Amino acid sequence: METEAPGQEEHAPDDAQHNVVLGRLLSLFTLKREKSTRRIRLVAFGFGLVYCVIAGKLIYFGLHPELRQAMQQSSSDTVAAARPDILDRNGVILATDVKVTSIFAEPRRIIDRDEAVDQLTSIFPDLDPRELEAKLGSHKGFVWVKRAVTPEQQRQVYHLGLPGIGFMQENKRVYPNGPIAAHVLGYANINGVGISGLEKYIDGEGLSDLQNAGFNLTTENLKPIVTSLDLNATYALRDELAKGVAKFKAKAGAAAILDVNTGEVIAMASLPDFDPNNPVDALDPDKINRMTVGVYEMGSTFKALSIAMALDAGKVTLNSKLDARESLRYGHFTIHDYHAQHRFLSVPEVFTYSSNIGTARMALMVGVEGHKAFLHKMGQLERLRTELPESAEPLVPKNWGELNTMTIAFGQGLNVAPLQAMMAVGALVNGGIMIHPTFLKRSEEEAHRDAPQVIKPETSESLRYLMRLNAEIGSARKADIDGYFVGGKTGTADKIIHGHYSNDKVLTTFMAIVPADKPKYLFFTMMDEPQGLPETSYYRTAAWNSGAVTGKIIARVGPMLGVTPRFTPPSEPFPLLAQAGYTAANLPPPGTH
Repeated sequence: METEAPGQEEHAPDDAQHNVVLGRLLSLFTLKREKSTRRIRLVAFGFGLVYCVIAGKLIYFGLHPELRQAMQQSSSDTVAAARPDILDRNGVILATDVKVTSIFAEPRRIIDRDEAVDQLTSIFPDLDPRELEAKLGSHKGFVWVKRAVTPEQQRQVYHLGLPGIGFMQENKRVYPNGPIAAHVLGYANINGVGISGLEKYIDGEGLSDLQNAGFNLTTENLKPIVTSLDLNATYALRDELAKGVAKFKAKAGAAAILDVNTGEVIAMASLPDFDPNNPVDALDPDKINRMTVGVYEMGSTFKALSIAMALDAGKVTLNSKLDARESLRYGHFTIHDYHAQHRFLSVPEVFTYSSNIGTARMALMVGVEGHKAFLHKMGQLERLRTELPESAEPLVPKNWGELNTMTIAFGQGLNVAPLQAMMAVGALVNGGIMIHPTFLKRSEEEAHRDAPQVIKPETSESLRYLMRLNAEIGSARKADIDGYFVGGKTGTADKIIHGHYSNDKVLTTFMAIVPADKPKYLFFTMMDEPQGLPETSYYRTAAWNSGAVTGKIIARVGPMLGVTPRFTPPSEPFPLLAQAGYTAANLPPPGTH
């Protein structure tokens, strides 16, 4: 009979208990297949639930964009996002972003609000202490204290060592050329949102959508916007316009250069203007863009459209004679000629003498409905749409009858934007193709795509001939710069004051084409209430002011735009008309314009 070792019987129960405990511990760290599968499913379910919540929120905001927009607009704490550079047609920067430091506060971390207000306002005296105290006393997690501070101001705030005050780098929009092309560029506010001009257009083309979607946009990964503007030409045009406005003591002025073959606006200025670096000035109602927002009676420059209409409809030819022996009466109204000749006038004479009577008779030949249809085709009866969001509707007569047709024919009774009138005259001289203006660079091929033919090429050549003739012997002589073969037309309109035409306030306009035989550029100048001077014998009509300023602009800008002067006139400038023998010698010398 075997005997057990001493103590063996006593230790057996302890070993069994030890093994049980060890087994339980090992089971905690052992991943059995069925147990791991349950855990994976549980984790997957948790992640799926989180993603469903996120997706649900995204879908909700996607279906309710107005909520997202309201949240963004209600916040004054937006960090200015990056915007693309805006360049002139030659690559020169017109608008760009620079990095600046802004100061913010976390109100919940402010220890001594009064001390923080006192010290910050000592560095920034322009801060309103009460407004700043309200900001720092709010329960927000973030508020702006001061945007775009100088390095010295940043240093001073840093050395204050105030808890809850921090620094953040953001973008600031700057315009290196100040007021040059201000109305075209518009401006962006401190939060980097386009408010007007091309800046607002850029946002509408998708930039704001990208920013709202949370994309990390930088100037480097945004394609620059290349405009149609030539910075040098724009500077020169604005400078000559400013000199003219000052010389003739005008209330305001505007000028532009249009490429008639591409529709590109090469230069534009409207005075008074503003500096987009200080956009508060843009809120002044006197600083509107008079080229697109203002609508005016164009005066006699509109006669170019009326004569083109009659020629294109076959109602007259350049040989036709119009009865201008007496004033034209219609009911209680009488139409006079400023340079009355009291005889029959040929169509070229109607143009060079700027005969209201002759032009009205031509419009009556076409008729009211034909007149309306022609002006509609020429884009004069609807709002002009360009990249600039700011534009105005033309003022069109509600009840358009024969009297309206007669007065509109010579530029009275229909108010349009100057750029709108330029578009129509551009079509009159470029061969008859209606090309909508653009402020973005484009090729002639792109411009002619879907551009309709609105008048016959022969009619277009007739208008070029008439405008050149007017520069040689008519009212456009002050703009006939040697070597540029200029063609032009003046326009003087009495202003409407309190519902009546004024006897002493005028709006003058002038349009010129360069060169007249094959136009490339259309120049426009307008002056609001210019004054007569001793050197003009106190005349204030367009030839003396807007016409003279246009001549200076042509002489200064022509070389910049690559227009080579030709001091020998072209041998056959108007081949379609030369066969009929039309030359300046066919006409009697006009009177003083």
